[in-house]
Amino acid sequence: MDRELLVALLVGALQGVFEWLPISSEGNITIVLSALGRSPDEVVAFALFLHLGTALSATVYYRADIRDVLLLLPDWRPGSAFEGEQATVTFLAIGTLVSGVVGVAAYVTLVDAFSKLTGGVFVALVGVLLLLTGGFQYLTKDRLGEHRTPTALDGVLVGAAQGIAILPGISRSGMTTGTLLLRGHEGPQAFRFSFLLAVPASVGGGLLAYLDTGLDISLLAAALALGAAAVVGYATIDALMRVVDELPFWSVCVVLGALAVAGGLLVV
Repeated sequence: MDRELLVALLVGALQGVFEWLPISSEGNITIVLSALGRSPDEVVAFALFLHLGTALSATVYYRADIRDVLLLLPDWRPGSAFEGEQATVTFLAIGTLVSGVVGVAAYVTLVDAFSKLTGGVFVALVGVLLLLTGGFQYLTKDRLGEHRTPTALDGVLVGAAQGIAILPGISRSGMTTGTLLLRGHEGPQAFRFSFLLAVPASVGGGLLAYLDTGLDISLLAAALALGAAAVVGYATIDALMRVVDELPFWSVCVVLGALAVAGGLLVV
């Protein structure tokens, strides 16, 4: 098989696994691609593009939850925006809007700056962001909340956290779930809201990367990468979501971040 297709298959499969773990799938994919000799601007765009595949996985897996939210839309009224189940609709709308604004701003400024770094410095910086992700998760790991109605402030804060996670090394699920835990939401509810917000954000990030760079890969390689991400993602999501409850992933982020910093500095 052609090397480009092998790389596409590899990173697509890795995306299908990493997406469900709070270790920054984008950050780890960029490190893998950098090790394979890709330039920083290519790896950032490709890592974002792969989210389209796992967005499909999440849509299928959470289809019942998504259907329930869509069924609430016809009854949405400003007066009932934060009452009962309508509060979920409003929360998701605010979170998605804020995420889009923050994410685009971060992509245009910070991600563009990242892509101009040399390979070693780029990997080291991704490692620093992984360390920060691990630190944030450590601060939120013992939070016990309750099942509560989401508010407008929840939507703004989680949307901003998700938008910042467009940076390679910042875990989207770690940031959004951790923010909700800090706001007093219980774990299962935080995970549910996190992955419902992930679908439009992943689609938007993937399309943004493709429209901005064109990816510089063949259509066959792009299709293979997305297909692998979607299939592996759907096959592993249930098992890996259970693993998240059992293992201290903050420490995984710290270890991966430290290795990336050390490896990046060695080749500067």
